[in-house]
Amino acid sequence: MSKVPLVIESIVANDLCVGCGVCVAQCPSDALVMDWNSQGFLQPKLKDICNADGECLKVCPFNFEPEASVRTEDEISALFLKQSNQSSEKIGRYINLYAGFASKFRLTSSSGGLATFVLSELLSRGEVQHVVSVKEASGKNHFFEYGVHSCKEDLLRASKTRYFPVTLSEVLSQVKLLEGKVAVTGVPCFVKALRLAQNRDLVLRAKIGFIVGIICGGLKSRFYTDFLAENMGVKPDNVKGPSYRVKDLMSTASDYSFACEDGATNLRKELKMRPLGDMWGTGLFKANACDYCDDVATELADISLGDAWVEPFEKDGAGTSVVVTRTLLAERIIKDGLAKGELCLEEITEEVFVHTQRGSYNHRHNGLGYRMKLDRKKGLLLPPKRRDGYSLSVFFKLVQLQRMRLRRISLSYYGKRESPQRFIKRIARERQLLKLLTRFYHYHMRMVSLWNRMCSNTFKNNEEC
Repeated sequence: MSKVPLVIESIVANDLCVGCGVCVAQCPSDALVMDWNSQGFLQPKLKDICNADGECLKVCPFNFEPEASVRTEDEISALFLKQSNQSSEKIGRYINLYAGFASKFRLTSSSGGLATFVLSELLSRGEVQHVVSVKEASGKNHFFEYGVHSCKEDLLRASKTRYFPVTLSEVLSQVKLLEGKVAVTGVPCFVKALRLAQNRDLVLRAKIGFIVGIICGGLKSRFYTDFLAENMGVKPDNVKGPSYRVKDLMSTASDYSFACEDGATNLRKELKMRPLGDMWGTGLFKANACDYCDDVATELADISLGDAWVEPFEKDGAGTSVVVTRTLLAERIIKDGLAKGELCLEEITEEVFVHTQRGSYNHRHNGLGYRMKLDRKKGLLLPPKRRDGYSLSVFFKLVQLQRMRLRRISLSYYGKRESPQRFIKRIARERQLLKLLTRFYHYHMRMVSLWNRMCSNTFKNNEEC
């Protein structure tokens, strides 16, 4: 009788799977395969006899009982990022911080073109011979997949952000057979899984020579793509070549569009995202595990890249990236690019970097402890985290509760294949409630700040007297 793999018994059963697929690639029994679940995410399923030795669980980024040496990102970064000379509670180990863009690749990328620049440089310098990143897929039910690129031309065709479930399960097996080293791109949880695998697999440790971390706002279900397409009148089965970040050079960086081809008419259609409302801060179509991630800055990558979502950077519709270098090679690539005039970057402070990702820090750091406390009361298994002791206002707690509710019902309602119009109508009240609670929370924070300033001024005046 086949045993149940530990990653299914504990991670999938507790809705903590992010679909990275590293457990599948590293399973010694070859007992797992990635497949779609009812919420539109990829997750491992049993396909063959399992010996339940637990290797699958040891490479999972949400393992609830990790070994002490890899307990959190702090311990893992100490193993892989020893060249970093600075450390921050919010950013992790790093060498330098920047904001700006790569002129050559900016307009063909989702943000400032830094990922394409760095990966191209790695290939040109011979630091790696291949790049593993997300590309368009030809298989049914998969718009995108991880693939191997061994030349710049292939790399350039894969230089866009994809808000669609992908997995590393198959490509990691290819990596082990390739000649030379590879660079891999990934969001925080995928990068953590790769580091855990490298820690246990000497072949992967030798093969993966560089990791580009993509700062992430949360993993989206495939329902997100279906929803956007149906809002343009395109049936999910007819969607071709979806593009999630079509820039408007005459507007701001956040005023982008979704576009895809309608296979029924062969017409390319485009949809402005702003009229649909906030699709990120509300938690719509988001993976449950994302609510238990405290790695905002992709702390385990050689270099971390994201969007600069604050003024003056956000005003530029062409896109601006924030950059965190964590190894000497990453820093050297950036410095050389600046010296050659290929990069337009300015050094920024920790405070500025944190401000560019302030919404994510507020949710993932400040709100994490409260969400974990709620689930612990339910007896759910959770991974160890570094932040769960913040004192929160009642309004902030209500915001957290409503976001969690919106996440659940968006997946539930859309999973029943409701029309987008009916879906929007059903969640309109929930979104309005979240908006109201958020306003109360912001008002409360302004009043607290005002009170603290008044008390501080009073204290100073009394000292002068």
